[in-house]
Amino acid sequence: MKHVRTKAVAICAVALSLSGCSWVSITEEAQNVRVVTASEASGCKKIGNVSAKTTDHVTIFARSDQKVQRELESLARNEATELGGDAIVPIGAPKEGRQSFDVYRCRLR
Repeated sequence: MKHVRTKAVAICAVALSLSGCSWVSITEEAQNVRVVTASEASGCKKIGNVSAKTTDHVTIFARSDQKVQRELESLARNEATELGGDAIVPIGAPKEGRQSFDVYRCRLR
């Protein structure tokens, strides 16, 4: 019985530690993409939109809202570079690990 309890505690510890991890790397190009408000993007050209999706739960444990938000922004920034964008504006709040973003080009090329 003691072995089963130790194993259960170990599994819970691993799951909790993973629930805070971020698995998304930002590309070198995306480091120049800013997350801005709609008013900050008012002088920019809208060139499209992207959707981002990440996991908001690990097993039965919810991940931190802040970590999920950062991952969604990183994914959107990575995608924005493929459209030639240099700024993104979140559309609404994240829901169930998903969020959409408008992509803008603000700097002259």
